[in-house]
Amino acid sequence: METVYRCQTCGAIAPDKGHLCDPTDVGTEYVCTSCGRHAALKQHVCKPKLIDVQYYCGTCGRTAVKESEICHPKPIE
Repeated sequence: METVYRCQTCGAIAPDKGHLCDPTDVGTEYVCTSCGRHAALKQHVCKPKLIDVQYYCGTCGRTAVKESEICHPKPIE
């Protein structure tokens, strides 16, 4: 998790304003450990993650690789 900036002109992302021509603060973004994509939501789901998904939350429906990552885990069958 890091504070990042996005160029309003080309859409490039950088951790420092000095590397962008028209930077805007996008707040905190998460970097997906599976695909490397920057995502605004920690719950970003990409194709590599889908291979490992084993559980879903019985309350909100969020998916997870480990039972400990969600509050009411149910196995995906």
